[in-house]
Amino acid sequence: MVFATHHFRLAATCAVSFCVSTAVAATSQPPAALDLLTQTQGLPAEFRDHFFNAPLVVRVDLNGAYLADATLVLGRDETVELVKYAETDQSEVSEDDRQVWLQALSKPRKLGRCEADCPQGLIALHYSLERSQLSILTNAAESTGSGPRYYSLPQNGSGLLVRNQLNAAGSRSDMYGTYVASALASKGPWTAAAEAQLDRSRGEGITTDRHRLRSLYTDYLKENTFYRVGYFTPSLQGLSRQPRTLNGLPEGTLGLMFGSSDSLAIEDGRPSATPIYVTPNRPAVIEVYRNGSLVNSQPVQPGLQAIDTRPLPGGIYPVEIRVVEDGQVTSTSEEFVYKPTNWSNPEQRWRYNAYLGQGRELFSNWETDREEGMNAGLITNYLLHPTAILGLSVEHVDGAMQYGTSLDWDLSTAFRTYVNLYRTEGRGDGLDVQAIYTYPKGNVVASHTRSWLYQYQLGDRWPAYYTPRYRWEVRETSQSSLSWQHRFSPRGTGVMRLSHATGAVDGFGLDLSWVQRAVLLGTDTTWRFSVFDRPAVASSGAERNRGVDVSLTLALGGNGDSLYGSLGSRTRRDGGREHTASLNYQHQVNGPFVRNVTGTLNKDSYGLGVGGRVGFQNRLLAGDAYLQTSSYNDELGGGLNLSNTLALGDGHLASTGNLGVYQAGMVVDVDSDVEDVELLSFDGNGTSGQLRRGRNVIPLSPYRKGRVRFDIKGEEAAPIVVAPHVADYHLNMGGVAYQRLQVMRTMTVIGRLLDPAGQPVPAAMVINHASRSVTETDGFFAVEMSQSTPTLEVRVDGRRHCLVRIDAARGERDQDVVMMGDLTCSPRTVAGSTALEDRDV
Repeated sequence: MVFATHHFRLAATCAVSFCVSTAVAATSQPPAALDLLTQTQGLPAEFRDHFFNAPLVVRVDLNGAYLADATLVLGRDETVELVKYAETDQSEVSEDDRQVWLQALSKPRKLGRCEADCPQGLIALHYSLERSQLSILTNAAESTGSGPRYYSLPQNGSGLLVRNQLNAAGSRSDMYGTYVASALASKGPWTAAAEAQLDRSRGEGITTDRHRLRSLYTDYLKENTFYRVGYFTPSLQGLSRQPRTLNGLPEGTLGLMFGSSDSLAIEDGRPSATPIYVTPNRPAVIEVYRNGSLVNSQPVQPGLQAIDTRPLPGGIYPVEIRVVEDGQVTSTSEEFVYKPTNWSNPEQRWRYNAYLGQGRELFSNWETDREEGMNAGLITNYLLHPTAILGLSVEHVDGAMQYGTSLDWDLSTAFRTYVNLYRTEGRGDGLDVQAIYTYPKGNVVASHTRSWLYQYQLGDRWPAYYTPRYRWEVRETSQSSLSWQHRFSPRGTGVMRLSHATGAVDGFGLDLSWVQRAVLLGTDTTWRFSVFDRPAVASSGAERNRGVDVSLTLALGGNGDSLYGSLGSRTRRDGGREHTASLNYQHQVNGPFVRNVTGTLNKDSYGLGVGGRVGFQNRLLAGDAYLQTSSYNDELGGGLNLSNTLALGDGHLASTGNLGVYQAGMVVDVDSDVEDVELLSFDGNGTSGQLRRGRNVIPLSPYRKGRVRFDIKGEEAAPIVVAPHVADYHLNMGGVAYQRLQVMRTMTVIGRLLDPAGQPVPAAMVINHASRSVTETDGFFAVEMSQSTPTLEVRVDGRRHCLVRIDAARGERDQDVVMMGDLTCSPRTVAGSTALEDRDV
């Protein structure tokens, strides 16, 4: 019967297409102008019955672009109802847009011009019998190819995002750390921001407990300009290059700020970062300080390596890097976090940020030597050429004028340079030069930093009986480096770094490494052979640190476990020679709280050092904790990094331990039939999140209208449906939306729908939470249905006709397909019950 029905429909379609083509050719109007009934005039009645109130698979176009092949139902009242997509492989429209139109046309909608309730800018719907095609026309078809240059801000909506971050480190004798609470709030197009800090810091043997309010201000964006009023540190917006200065941007400015912004620009830039290298001599902890406060700490092994800068905030700002070995700070260095944005609009050659206010400390016990005078500044970028950006700054900070200029120049696609000159009156001058050459198999990076700091020193050339006199002194420091990385083979890479420094650390340093990837006993391995000769530091007994190191990393299985071991030789703390060995094992737990566990053993001439680290994350918090003992003095040290974000929106409060920084978000309640289901969210702008059963918070991109898509993580043996599959949002910075999801384990139900007289019910919409379908002319249907809600709603002519309860145990089941046979649909009853007649399915 199925094959006979298929052949009949094929013959009918061919015949009707021929008849319609003949009828249309005889008319004077083009086919697009004909309404549905006019197109069917002159056709035999049996062909008209075949096309009305029966499922048809046709082509659907959106503004002339192919949307999908879809199953739809045409009504005699000139309506169309989209049931589902049959084929989308060659679609020219995104999946999100397809889902939007499937939802918009899921109920009968009039063909022709849209007069009211026009979703997504709908102008008209037209169906062509000749071409078996549904055409959707929207106001986007009339827009020009250039499109708008800026996103529009949401005029409604609100939200609150509160981020709590704790970073602590230390030993049994000295504990220190920082707690920061920051908040973003949105109300319509306005954004408010606040941040407070508590910290315990150490320096020169003194421990200090401090507190302060770091910011409290409101922002407003208008196309390419931002406005800020309140108490803030001038964080620059819309600039590709910020000239570096000695004093930096003034913290604690009470005033106003305005300037260029690309936050609403449709062509957005992407951030980048330059590496920060450290060369600890022993197992160490790297502490990152910004403006004297600890912002991150992480354990590292001996040798040349780049620290993980991903947890650090975006922007361009200086940081202090401290290397702590055996509980003692053995070296410090000033580094620069560099995460600029690319120039996104070549037609706008000038960009600027300007601020004016009074420098002061609010709700603070910090003791600083800052002058509470006027802070003002103008920082600009000028696009000299599409490959060259000039930066200029003039500022009055802490009672002194400071000037800076920079040039960022891409000489070619392979060679890029950066030059920075700066001066601060009464404090010093500085110079920064960087050059990067990239070629197919590697890169060469050269950098040079030099500063001349002015200070008054007590003169030591005068006799003791003379009155003490101070003299002006210039202290010069510099740091130069040249690094080369080259891939000699698909599995072998060489790395060379040559450095020279004057100041806190003096002398040349050389690091040579060879990295070889291989397969050992069926396991991916990485070998690393290194030799080094570095300047003297405290942990090498004031002698040059020379040595060799051989390490091996093995990937154990496919669950993320790894084993790391190394053997080497280096200069020990008293200047002599020592041999070292270390072993590190990381195990991926992926539990409800603990995610990974790491154990470390370090052996040297002083003894054995033991360390451990655990990473964790759940809905309340995320972070890591570590402990390690020193083989030198048995000093026990460790650290703790914790992060938590609270989101409030649409009357719903949620918490997450996601380590990411949220600019906007969505509270999502997941109702699931599957106990341990995991979902992923994608907003189309590079922002993603993870969801589990219960209440979740996911990050979203602010400012622009978007759609977030929800998908099942991994492969599931049983069929699972997520409803809704996509959700629209439009949020300001700090905005929070709300969405409820249903995750259903499904089965496919096949049956035939009959009325109380035993006659087939054709062209009826059969609806369940998980899916929808339409009955054939003989009453047959197939629909995907939620196993936990085995009830089907039947609609005829857009109105509820009956509810049918499916008892899968009575049907013939083949895995996830249930054949139910004949099902009776009565407008007054539910199959086996009347209790659900007036309830929504």
